[in-house]
Amino acid sequence: MTKIERLLSQYAAYHLDRTNVMTHFIGIPMIVFSIICLTARAGVVFSGYEVTLAMLILTLTILYYLSLDWIFAVIMAVIFLVAYPFAYDIAQWGTAAWLSTSIGIFVVGWIFQFVGHFYEKKKPAFTDDLIGLAIGPLFVLAELVFLFGFRKPLEEKILIAARQQREEMDQKSHLNEAVVK
Repeated sequence: MTKIERLLSQYAAYHLDRTNVMTHFIGIPMIVFSIICLTARAGVVFSGYEVTLAMLILTLTILYYLSLDWIFAVIMAVIFLVAYPFAYDIAQWGTAAWLSTSIGIFVVGWIFQFVGHFYEKKKPAFTDDLIGLAIGPLFVLAELVFLFGFRKPLEEKILIAARQQREEMDQKSHLNEAVVK
């Protein structure tokens, strides 16, 4: 199993309910966009060009995604290139408008996440492994790619592994409940 298959299947094990996945299509992009908004305000001018904290974070994220899967990394880079100017514009607003908008988007995004996990009846993946915070956006992109009918062999491998991991998680949960009783 490749690293991308392992990471996406671990994340998918917490996201097998379609309603949960659909809420993530809304929540995760909102959270990512809000983080870009919040970090696009901090920057330094280098050779007449402003380099923001958001640019640094996005670049490091794409480099990490490239180490996992170049196809997903390129698609994500395009998404970031489209989103960044909008986030940068918001970062130029007055402090109160910028903060309230960015934090508001962040909070609403997390509300969608937790509503989805209510349907899933599982806690978010990042509570067991913080790498889930970085894999979440990649998972949403992969699910979108799969939804459009692309990369089906990868989807099948991920689903098989995710279902197996979920079964193991559920068995451990039942064993823990029995021990507590």
